[in-house]
Amino acid sequence: MTREFSPPGTTPDRLPTALREDGYAVLEPDATARWLELPLADLDALRPDWDALPPDEYLKDGGRYRTRRHACFVADGARIAQVPHRSHWQPVEYNALHGGMQRWFAPMLEGTVARPAWQRLLGRLADAASALRGPRPWFIEAHQFRIDTAGGIGRPTPEGAHRDGVDLVAVALVGRHNVKGGETRVFEADGRRGERFTMSEPWTLMLIDDARVIHESTPIQPVAEGEPGWRDTLVITCRQGAFQGD
Repeated sequence: MTREFSPPGTTPDRLPTALREDGYAVLEPDATARWLELPLADLDALRPDWDALPPDEYLKDGGRYRTRRHACFVADGARIAQVPHRSHWQPVEYNALHGGMQRWFAPMLEGTVARPAWQRLLGRLADAASALRGPRPWFIEAHQFRIDTAGGIGRPTPEGAHRDGVDLVAVALVGRHNVKGGETRVFEADGRRGERFTMSEPWTLMLIDDARVIHESTPIQPVAEGEPGWRDTLVITCRQGAFQGD
């Protein structure tokens, strides 16, 4: 078996410095709670959503291993507003597999985006983006993903190692069950340095400066053959100026 490496955890007070110096930072669950000033139970209240995500109908590799929901917001200072449901679009320069497509995913549930914990999470991520780039409105896209192993293997990033064409990327592990793999890998976009680790504890949170760092997650397989396995994540991006595709 491949050895699993623990995430290089940082503390909430050092998060801005880690983003500036290294291009990414990882908060372990207790650090995520401190950073958000919320108990983990408030985040756990979001988790039932992942048990009923609709299928992703756009996978070009023919897979049926990904389900997801999507929503968009604008954060301007302390104000966070959800915008009318829209497609997710990326240029082929950032997503060679699915770029150039207008992908209309099922919207996130109204009850989820209304939760104080959800609003707090978006606000803190917008703050982190402002600390990195300077205060401005942030165009935020949120994606709820489940990757399963019903077909024997699931691919969290079928497009491979990539950037997203935004300013800040946040990846939270929501949960994983009966799977091996799913290793996170981050690389300098303009260098040779890289690191790999496995996020295994719910609400481990990774933040990435998308201009400086390329990232990917390796495929997952079931630990116990014939039994369901999955990896649930929440991916949130912050972009200045406009949503991609506008």
